[in-house]
Amino acid sequence: MMCNLYNLTTNQQAIRDLARAMTDSLGNLEPSLDVYPDRPAPVVRNTAEGRELLRLTWGMPTPPQFLKTKDAPDTGVTNIRNTASPHWRRWLGVENRCLVPATAFSEYGQKPDPVSKRKPLHWFALDESRPLFFFAGIWTPWTGTRGSMKTPRPGEHQLFAFLTCEPNTVVGKVHPKAMPVVLTTEDEIEMWMTAEWETAQALQRPLADEELIELPEEAPDEPQGRLL
Repeated sequence: MMCNLYNLTTNQQAIRDLARAMTDSLGNLEPSLDVYPDRPAPVVRNTAEGRELLRLTWGMPTPPQFLKTKDAPDTGVTNIRNTASPHWRRWLGVENRCLVPATAFSEYGQKPDPVSKRKPLHWFALDESRPLFFFAGIWTPWTGTRGSMKTPRPGEHQLFAFLTCEPNTVVGKVHPKAMPVVLTTEDEIEMWMTAEWETAQALQRPLADEELIELPEEAPDEPQGRLL
């Protein structure tokens, strides 16, 4: 599993300023928010009236071949690596791109703790003050059933996920398979939200080692999620 839990500890004005959001439909933002799969979270998306800050549900529609049955609720795909797939290509245009604000993200270590037998959870941030950054995300409206067989949620949904890439050395020591695509500068943010895919795809790359640290403290375990 990778990055199925991240944290946002900031204020709405900071998000609006860095993302250049024109409208705010978020409501009140919690002082510190742990975001889990298939839960609502703040996102900034492009609209005809400018960029909008609002809440969408974490987890894009799962490719049909990965659903257990046709009628099973879709728990969603939280992390997207294969942008060459036709399933994801339809949402790579500017109209479906978004910025996912965060201040830290987690990855499970590879070796279980000898006592608890559970894999340890490691947290990463730009530095110990945990400044705001964005994941490079995509979003879409979707009609269907989310949730689980026990608690299905049929109807209209607005969904998002973010891209992943090869890990840098900092993350790779913990999780050698992938890391989220992290945007930290105004130029990167503008490129992701305005450039054609042929240009914007260059952003699907690991953050430089010197721009990321592993935080010393731990946080609650994440639930199971799906990535493709």
